[in-house]
Amino acid sequence: MAEDNNNRQTIEQEPEMKQLLKIRRDKLAELQQEGRDPFHITKYNRTHTSGQIYDGYTTEERVIETREGEKQVTAKISPLDGQKVSVAGRIMSKRGMGKVGFAHIADIDGQIQLFVKKDILGEEEYNRFKKLDIGDIVGAEGEVFTTQTGEISLRVDKITLLSKSLLPLPEKFHGLSDPDLRYRQRYVDLIMNADVKKTFVMRSQILTAIRNYLDSRGYLEVETPILNTIAGGATARPFITHHNSLDMDMYLRIATELHLKRLIVGGMEKVYEMGRQFRNEGMDIKHNPEFTSIEIYEAFADYNDMMDLTENIIRHCAETVCGTTKITYQGTEIDLSHFERLTMIDSVKKYAGVDFNEIKTDAEAVAVAKAHGLEPEKAKETRGDIIALFFDEYVEDKLIQPTFITDYPVEISPLAKRKPSQPELTERFEAFITGREFGNAFSELNDPIDQRGRFMKQLELRAAGDDEASMLDEDFLNALEYGMPPTGGLGIGVDRLVMLLTDSYSIRDVLLFPTMKPIG
Repeated sequence: MAEDNNNRQTIEQEPEMKQLLKIRRDKLAELQQEGRDPFHITKYNRTHTSGQIYDGYTTEERVIETREGEKQVTAKISPLDGQKVSVAGRIMSKRGMGKVGFAHIADIDGQIQLFVKKDILGEEEYNRFKKLDIGDIVGAEGEVFTTQTGEISLRVDKITLLSKSLLPLPEKFHGLSDPDLRYRQRYVDLIMNADVKKTFVMRSQILTAIRNYLDSRGYLEVETPILNTIAGGATARPFITHHNSLDMDMYLRIATELHLKRLIVGGMEKVYEMGRQFRNEGMDIKHNPEFTSIEIYEAFADYNDMMDLTENIIRHCAETVCGTTKITYQGTEIDLSHFERLTMIDSVKKYAGVDFNEIKTDAEAVAVAKAHGLEPEKAKETRGDIIALFFDEYVEDKLIQPTFITDYPVEISPLAKRKPSQPELTERFEAFITGREFGNAFSELNDPIDQRGRFMKQLELRAAGDDEASMLDEDFLNALEYGMPPTGGLGIGVDRLVMLLTDSYSIRDVLLFPTMKPIG
């Protein structure tokens, strides 16, 4: 409310704007006195959207008379030409207020032109139409036709004011361009910017495509708690809240992993959950404190199966929503039809020129890091941690085309199964596109003894001051002791996938209501 009040005060401080606000409120008062209060209307019977009227249109060439002479135009003809329909939407423009007026109204599909003629509507109703403001929401009935200039339109014989806009929309040609204001007032952003609305329609389609792909292959969508007694399943700083009735602190979940693996123990062999996670961390173009991810677990599968699944989900989403696996992101063509597969050690050798197959001890690794100007943290002076440090410094931002980086060191993978042939590594991969991580997956650790040991190592890190290290989850260890089958697990960052497929620069561009600091 404080934010809205500040915005309103800024508007009302401008004399011209203050007068416009008064005019609109006076119009509303007049309507209410006449018994025509638009806010008393509870429903409107719309038969078609603008998209349904345009869908399947044909074209024909016409010659029209203009003041400058004859002109050839391409006329669009709707399949509903000559039929009576009703539409509804927000007035985005008005012009021509003699005996004929035009207005464009916007709905979920786009815009359609209203052709309003005094002789058809009648003088009283036509005068009411003239008093309508840009931003008002109206319903209109009439016949679909094509104007002389070739535009599919509605010849209106009845128009109804459904909601009065008491605040004017931003100026037409500049729109709502300030990014901060766009994120704070997403409702205005959606009204003014068709591309923004398209992005969020595509977001919905991407989520649906993911669910359809998994549902059709026998995965069950489940729900797990958002409030937890510990923060587990990832290395991240949690949000802490307090439960009054139980008089205990609780954590907003940072991942769904540990609960979903409990379900695998219970015999639900293919499960997934798509939903919000919460991490009390920094904010930038790739991170928001609350975000959407999907985690998927499949019994009797391993990380190779999860690589195939990741590739197939992303390819399916691209084909379904974009119509192709070759997309452009921020000017760079990305081919989503195939992922390169590269171990973490090989990727460091490729991009940093350091071969950790030849470096066997922690001391050697620390020496190599310092020789390259890298300073590992005291608690992370291990060979595995330093491999990860080299990867972060030299490799990640080079992975533009789709790439799976596999076989992560055990030190940075507390929930992944060890690689039998190289027990210092794990059967883990992360998916990278455009230099960003998109997914993380393991052959899940199902040895409760090994898992306890790794949890204890994480507790040592917490004791050393690492508040992102994992907590000890005794109940999860108890579940593992009942026996969990070999399992493949996968997490995909949904927001980043939406960014990729909608060519959006910032995560805030794909969140309807990104986290913002209040004004004032």
